[in-house]
Amino acid sequence: MQNKITQLFGIEYPIVQAGMVWASGWRLASAVSNAGGLGLLGAGSMYPEILREHIQKCQQATNKPFGVNLPMLYPDLDKHIEIIVDMGVKIVFTSAGNPKTWTAYLKEKGITVVHVVSSVKFALKAQDAGVDAIVAEGFEAGGHNGRDETTTLTLIPAVHEKVDIPLIAAGGIATGRAMLAVMVLGADGVQVGSRFVASSEASSHQAFKEKVVDAKEGDTHLTLKELTPVRLIKNKFYNDVQQAYKDGASVDQLKDLLGRARAKKGMFEGDMDEGELEIGQVSALIHDIKPAAQIVVDMMQEFEDGKDRITRLK
Repeated sequence: MQNKITQLFGIEYPIVQAGMVWASGWRLASAVSNAGGLGLLGAGSMYPEILREHIQKCQQATNKPFGVNLPMLYPDLDKHIEIIVDMGVKIVFTSAGNPKTWTAYLKEKGITVVHVVSSVKFALKAQDAGVDAIVAEGFEAGGHNGRDETTTLTLIPAVHEKVDIPLIAAGGIATGRAMLAVMVLGADGVQVGSRFVASSEASSHQAFKEKVVDAKEGDTHLTLKELTPVRLIKNKFYNDVQQAYKDGASVDQLKDLLGRARAKKGMFEGDMDEGELEIGQVSALIHDIKPAAQIVVDMMQEFEDGKDRITRLK
């Protein structure tokens, strides 16, 4: 399948695995890339030297393109970028910050730059900053999210209407049918997070993967907007946050409740009660844990089946 996204990245299928914290290590990224998609390392949960190690291992595990997802609000950003350039990484996805900060520098180094946005306003800013493509992520998505609560179904055609560069849809996409739907709406490819959390190669804890598979409709909620909005599975920590709201907690009190390494505690260390469990609404449609390559195969088969169904609707 050839289109703007496959040509931009040099990949077979327009499927990008999201660079999720505590899930997107070298095993997952290389598996997705070897299957024909684009794997991303999640630098947000890596110290600089850990990122270097994961890049090295990914380079050894695949000769296909892969990239690094770089949340710009994290510390040591300049060290991460130095390592990315030094190690010869050719694709970087930036998020949670101003794309003007590093885009020109990265492009000078021959790196393809993609920025993640949650609104038309920020999509236009990213395009003006010179990025090569945009990921537009709807309110359904897991992890840190936009404050406006614009759904993917609304966001994708709105962004498509205003930008000229390639567009990748994210948020609520775990099947080939959803992939087809957003491409009909104007996307050139998809970024998939939650479905790849429930994969054999994801570095997240097995207990978290099983929690994702067990999730039902309504089991996630976007909260902590006063800090950085995040979609969580409802557990004891989530209930504690809601009680804090009822008690009139201040921003500082919410920060104290969140503390440090709360996401690591849940998603990586497996504390299903006290951990921050970041996942998307689409977790309700994920019913098993399977190899990343099989996820890619299944999505593409569903995509083709969906195209056939549309043809039959004539």
